[in-house]
Amino acid sequence: MRIFTKLFVVLAACSAFGLAHADVKVGVILSLTGPAASLGIPEQQTITMWPTEVAGQKLAVTVLDDASDPTAASVAARKLISEYNVDILVGPSVTPTALAAMQVAGEVKVPMISLSGGGAVVLPQTGARTWAFKMPPSEEIQLNVIFDSMKKKGEKTLSIIATNNAYGQVFIDEAKKVAPSAGIEIVSVERFGATDTSFVSQALKIKEKNPDAVFIAAAGTPAAMPQIELKNRGYSGTQYQTQAVANNDYLRVGGKALNGTLVTVAPLLVAEQLPDDNVIKPVALSYVEAFEKKYGKGSRSLFGGMAWDAALLLEQAIPVALKSAKPGTPDFRVALRNALENDIKDVVLTEGVYTMSADDHNGADARSQVLVKIQDGAWKYVP
Repeated sequence: MRIFTKLFVVLAACSAFGLAHADVKVGVILSLTGPAASLGIPEQQTITMWPTEVAGQKLAVTVLDDASDPTAASVAARKLISEYNVDILVGPSVTPTALAAMQVAGEVKVPMISLSGGGAVVLPQTGARTWAFKMPPSEEIQLNVIFDSMKKKGEKTLSIIATNNAYGQVFIDEAKKVAPSAGIEIVSVERFGATDTSFVSQALKIKEKNPDAVFIAAAGTPAAMPQIELKNRGYSGTQYQTQAVANNDYLRVGGKALNGTLVTVAPLLVAEQLPDDNVIKPVALSYVEAFEKKYGKGSRSLFGGMAWDAALLLEQAIPVALKSAKPGTPDFRVALRNALENDIKDVVLTEGVYTMSADDHNGADARSQVLVKIQDGAWKYVP
């Protein structure tokens, strides 16, 4: 039960939010401690930059730490809804915690914008999931970028490494569906835990298979461990990662073992390197400049960008919802949900272009992902 002692500390995103007099209440659940803290911390930093009001209504923002634990995320969601009477939830940071919070949000009919990547948070669009929306693009979009790269490089065999949670499983399932049509053979699948301290046995199995490439589906700093072990074992094939590793802590932990890694990421990460005709570039640069002015050069994070994009969605949805209901009411929650579903059309965010619908509560199109290469601790855009 120790985890709950951390949970109920409210982290004020900014005193200017004016909790006592705010009209629209936003509850935020993030992994500020635990294995996913490298995702949650830049998200919380970005939330301090959110607007203090939208459509003339002040925002009240309450942030709770779920310690990267699904049970704690569920408790946090209930607390924010029952005690703070929030109109909408934002977060959590990773798929297992988001799935837990999503069940609560759907049960009590509060919309939720998830910052986690797993498609299981919004698919299938039935039951509790009809109240959930998510920022990261679909697994299929990310895998298509990876498989296209493999085909260009003449790579035909692939080993998958995934964390033993919902995030990893969704990528395994989707890869098995998409790989055959891309001409890619999956020769092995290995799992590991986010808190594991060794990857030796799995690395030896992969080395024996000697695939052309390895794809790792894991979040944050734990994703570096398989790469370090494979490097130590002399594996020289291409290693691919998802954007769930796109932060400086992952680069720090992985060090030189990460050189040459290809990562499918949102354009924000390499905003300055994008072609000038990329519609996302000016929006991404605006956020990057503001964030790095406050937190230092090179401090940008895709996870912070997702938190910023959640605010941009709120700026789209809140004015629409206000036309039919008042904040703090069940009707306003319904109106917010409906606005997110029906009124997000070709909206350019820092990480992609989004169009949501009743069937698609993500809405990101292929422009939400580019390929980058890690070289000497830096991200290099791959045209």
